[in-house]
Amino acid sequence: MDESGRCMLCEWRCGANRSDGERGVCGASETEIAYTSISETLRSYSVTFLCCPFRCAYCNAYRISQYPHSGWIYRGHVEAEELADEAITAIKSHERISNISFTGGEPSIHTPYIEELVRRVREEIDVSVILATNGFSTPGTLRRLIGLTSLFSFEIKALSDELHRNLTGAPAEPVLRNAAHLAGRFPDKIRVFRTVVIPGINDHEIREIAAFIASIDPEIPYRLIGFRPNFMLYYHRGPGRELMERLVEECRAEGLERVDYSGYYPASELRLEDRLKAAGCSIPRDCGSCSRVCRAIIREPWRG
Repeated sequence: MDESGRCMLCEWRCGANRSDGERGVCGASETEIAYTSISETLRSYSVTFLCCPFRCAYCNAYRISQYPHSGWIYRGHVEAEELADEAITAIKSHERISNISFTGGEPSIHTPYIEELVRRVREEIDVSVILATNGFSTPGTLRRLIGLTSLFSFEIKALSDELHRNLTGAPAEPVLRNAAHLAGRFPDKIRVFRTVVIPGINDHEIREIAAFIASIDPEIPYRLIGFRPNFMLYYHRGPGRELMERLVEECRAEGLERVDYSGYYPASELRLEDRLKAAGCSIPRDCGSCSRVCRAIIREPWRG
């Protein structure tokens, strides 16, 4: 925020007076929480924020990122002191929890709130801070986040400006600038760079993104995430395993030493009969004679 309380936290620098209820380009006024959760696997108490400066066409959390326009109702504003008390209680009651993590939406547009929350938590207990970001913060905001964050999960959605704008509605340059700054100056703070692989849209840029990262530090971890049909790309196909494995090899060929992937879309590789059997259907199907609750309507197709 500038001296008048107008928001300059992200590269839109829209100047919204959020403290007075005005909403910025990101949709945020006062900081609002979608929900909190605990992951013993990640050893983390996680805070999920509402709103985002991007309008990603494929966002799998668009009800959160596009709040309040999505029309969904979430927890809302919680005073930092109150949430800090909740976090401290939760972390102390779970032996394996040692981190507090921030995701969204986009956490960086709530930097003053995060600073206050972390300060209060660290007055009571020693915790690491993990932050997932789209990298669209201003240099000043990024410096503030570097000062309190232990590890960043940083997403590079595309390399070329035109594609980045088409996917997110925002320019690529600030993201690439911040990625280069983090990788070049604070490689120990990068948990992972990530890119969602969307066949026919950004898969041709994956190798170039890998080359960009490798040119800064070839030891930076890079993870490819298999796209799942969602939001404006609900009917677009996801990547198959063969594509994901090929892209990993191409990234390694660019000099990146730590590349892996998660997720692919088996529906693009299996016959209809295979998909129906995976859903628990008999072949041929005869829904009129089936007395069971239909498992197909609640099954997530990528688990088959």
